[in-house]
Amino acid sequence: MLRIDDKLVSLDLIDRCFTCDTSLCHGACCVEGDAGAPLEEDEFEIIGKLLPIIRDSLSAEAQAVIDRQGVGYIDIEGDVVTSLVGGKECVFTCRDADGVCRCAIEKACRAGLTTFLKPVSCHLYPVRIKRYKSYTAVNYDRWKICRTAEIAGERTRTPLYRFLREPLIRKFGEAWYAELDFCAREYLRQNSL
Repeated sequence: MLRIDDKLVSLDLIDRCFTCDTSLCHGACCVEGDAGAPLEEDEFEIIGKLLPIIRDSLSAEAQAVIDRQGVGYIDIEGDVVTSLVGGKECVFTCRDADGVCRCAIEKACRAGLTTFLKPVSCHLYPVRIKRYKSYTAVNYDRWKICRTAEIAGERTRTPLYRFLREPLIRKFGEAWYAELDFCAREYLRQNSL
């Protein structure tokens, strides 16, 4: 583990390589799992306000779920997460012409309809953040759906923390990321001796 401020960062972010290629996994992280995507405190309200903009991009099933229970719910761990269609697919999932899962919120942002990209937990995936009393854990949530991204990352030799530069800066700031990058390069240098 690396400690940067009050964040404990798993060495997997440095040791593991990763380059997401949704043409291979088809956006499985939007469909697989046992709960919706974790939402920050303010994201639930932000997404609720975006509904008129993105509603037409959502499936009829997703719209029905949102009408019944809203954009999110509290999961078994007590976290607010995005609502799911059929207990699997995020309600904000839409598919492109090739059948790849995309985020309707991100699609609206890229079209200039909003400045909110998507939930930060989705932007950070496969990294998951867990807050504890005295620290925040930053861990790689490693599982089979991202194996193609690991293979692609190994080919390009892209460490996970570098692949996730933008969302890590979004979550923790430029200075924090610069410290992570410095520590990671030093860790890699020492371990290559």
